[in-house]
Amino acid sequence: MADEGSEVRGYGEGNTDTVLSVDAIAQEAEALGDGVSPKSIRALTDGEVFLEISDLTAGYGRMEILHGIDLAVSKGQSLCLVGPNGAGKSTILHSIFGFTQIFGGTIFVGDKNVTRLSPSERLAEAGIAYILQDNSVFPDMTVEENLLMGGYLLPQQSQAHEAAEKIFSRYERLAKRRSDRAGVLSGGERRLLEISRALIMNPDVLLVDEPSIGLEPRYIDMVFEILNDLKRQDGKTIIMVEQNARKGLAFADLGYVLVSGRVAMADRGEALLENPDVGRLFLGG
Repeated sequence: MADEGSEVRGYGEGNTDTVLSVDAIAQEAEALGDGVSPKSIRALTDGEVFLEISDLTAGYGRMEILHGIDLAVSKGQSLCLVGPNGAGKSTILHSIFGFTQIFGGTIFVGDKNVTRLSPSERLAEAGIAYILQDNSVFPDMTVEENLLMGGYLLPQQSQAHEAAEKIFSRYERLAKRRSDRAGVLSGGERRLLEISRALIMNPDVLLVDEPSIGLEPRYIDMVFEILNDLKRQDGKTIIMVEQNARKGLAFADLGYVLVSGRVAMADRGEALLENPDVGRLFLGG
C-alpha cells in the first residue's frame, strides 16, 4: 500500500490495497506471455474475417510504437483493447484510421487494402469511422449542425440531411435537442451526439476511444447500451479502447491485452474477465 499522501495511479475498480502502480503493472504485464500467433488470433473470430491487421509496425514520425501487431475481427464482432499506459492501444485505433506512420504490415477491411489510404479515403471507401474521446463536438453549433458535419464527404448535402433525420427518428433524446447548442448538452448527450455523428456515413467499422471517460455511471450504461445495439442490430464491427477494463471486456466479444506495442494475450472477453492475471493487473484484484 502506498505511503499516506503519495499519488497512486492504476487500473480497474479496486481500492488502494489492490490497485498496483502503473510502473508495477507494466513490469508484471511484460511477463504475461510471449505474444499470440496469427492463427490463434483468427481462431477467435466468428468465421470469416472482416477487418484484419497483419504484422503491423507503426508509430509517429520515426518512433515505432507497434511492433508486429496481428488483429482479426468478424463483421458484427466487438474487440476491447486493454493494457498499461503506453502499450499502444490508441495507436492501434490511429493506425486503422490512418493517423500513424506505417512502417510495415497490412490492414484489410473486407477485401480492400486500406494500409496506404488517407483517413478520408478510409471513411468514404472502406467505411471506417473514428469516435474520438470526449469534447469532440462543436459547442457553438446546434445538435443538428453537428450531425451534418459527419456527412462532409457525402456527394450531396441532401444525403447528410436524410441521414440526420434517421438519427433523430432513432434517438428521441437527440431529436428533442436538435436546435440546441451542443455546448449545453449533458455528458451523456454529448457522447450520444459523437456516436451519432459517426453514423451519418453509415460506416461498417466503429473505432471507439474511451467511451466512458468523464461520464457518470448512468450515462456509461447508456453509451454501452447504444454500442451494443449498433453491434447486434446493425452489424457494426466495433474496436474499442476503454479505461474501465471490466466494463469494456464485459461488453466485447474479444479482448486483447497489449504490452509494449505487442499483443501479449488474446481471448474471448468473458475469458479475460475470469483470468486471474488480467484481474489482478487491470481489474482491481
